[in-house]
Amino acid sequence: MAAAGGPPGGIAVAAAAPSGRVRPEAGWDFSAVRAELGLPADYPTAALAEAEQSVAQPVATGQRLDATGLPLVTVDPPGAKDLDQAVLVQRRRSGYRIHYAIADVAAFVVPGGALDVEVRRRGQTLYLPDGNVPLHPPSLSEDAASLLPGQVRAAVLWTIDLDSDGLPVRVDVRRALVRSVAQLDYEGVQRSLAAGDPHPSIALLPEVGRLRREQALLRGAIELGLPEQQVEPDGDGGWRLVLRPRLVVEAWNAEISLLTGMCAAEMMLAAGIGVLRTVPDPEPETVAGLRRSASRLGVHWPDHVPPAAALAAMDPVRPEALAVHVAATRLLRGAGYTAFGDGAPAKANHAGIGASYAHVTAPLRRLVDRYSAEVCLAVSSDRQVPEWVREALAELPSAMGSSDRVAGQVERACIAQAQAWSLVSRVGEEFAATVLRVPNGSAGEVFLADPPVIARCTGSGLGEGQQVRVRLVAADPASRDVAFEVA
Repeated sequence: MAAAGGPPGGIAVAAAAPSGRVRPEAGWDFSAVRAELGLPADYPTAALAEAEQSVAQPVATGQRLDATGLPLVTVDPPGAKDLDQAVLVQRRRSGYRIHYAIADVAAFVVPGGALDVEVRRRGQTLYLPDGNVPLHPPSLSEDAASLLPGQVRAAVLWTIDLDSDGLPVRVDVRRALVRSVAQLDYEGVQRSLAAGDPHPSIALLPEVGRLRREQALLRGAIELGLPEQQVEPDGDGGWRLVLRPRLVVEAWNAEISLLTGMCAAEMMLAAGIGVLRTVPDPEPETVAGLRRSASRLGVHWPDHVPPAAALAAMDPVRPEALAVHVAATRLLRGAGYTAFGDGAPAKANHAGIGASYAHVTAPLRRLVDRYSAEVCLAVSSDRQVPEWVREALAELPSAMGSSDRVAGQVERACIAQAQAWSLVSRVGEEFAATVLRVPNGSAGEVFLADPPVIARCTGSGLGEGQQVRVRLVAADPASRDVAFEVA
């Protein structure tokens, strides 16, 4: 998650350390962003009471498969407590078997109850550096419903068999009881794989991950290699801006989630009911325009190569390739949710994935996943989709769209605030920068590597992909404004 935070106006100026480190002289926090966007602070009393009651009651086990013998593991950022997924990758005679357990939030939330109403109002967990605004109360999301190691937990268990090319040949989903045997983190898994000593439950993850990445390119999945700005505590009461590279193990792990979401979408489409995450395919003229941009930047893009393969072949570390990746965001416009209940919709594709896709793997952090899971459970067991799910489907696209917009606003405001903090004492200094885009001839957007900042820049002669010297002319923490000019 790339996020930062903002101080209330009028706080004393901070001194910025190298590499985007922010050393506050006063207690800067992120309350201004929370207040400005009206983020919820507490849960209604009735919702908390319902959560505590559900936690106190034992989960009904009669209709659940006992899968506690599967050595599932979770793989998340260090310190995460809201653990949605646990995975086990096994070899079959002619392929692989994926066991993927997803937290069964529906076991704790009463449809139409006070907690359900509040969760539907929130839509998703919002992430800020000084603490999350959770979708569910922590007693659920970080405890009773979380797939914490050594604990028997209610789960929706997906079992997906893959052939030797990594393509699904059999899918099963059912309610189960599971017990994770280990809580792993990305960097630890990466180190263990490099040392040749991975956890046995995910020793095959690199094989499956590579096969699924190959399938993604064959599908035409469009993936953008853009720098991810993050704000993290520096350990001394301040904050630092960092660029966090995506570890290859994160990409492999994400492929398991994407695989599950694609299988869920196929089940929904076959049954004619569900809710999909959709991104329309780019128009031919949009692709042609991106090709022209690449050509102007001197980036080779053969005519017969589709966007997915062309972007995958470009190293975004190169300035001109980075500018192409930024320009390629135009290929993925129009993201939304499509709900349906009387047959498959006409437009069901997700251009970023190259297939139909449904959110089902993060119900602790995202509202729609709970409903999607119920659809798939019903379809898999040849039952009617529950009425409470049917009634909510039509409202989910609006609810999720609204919460997505708030999440985007939170991230942008926090990053902007942290950028202003990191540069407030450096107005007048010059920096090396890469021009990312130039919407008009005299103003554009530039990227600095140290500190990792993306901000507007004015001046003549700006060209996308160009490396330039820029001068900082504004860094205002109160307005969160950062601006440069060509030096």
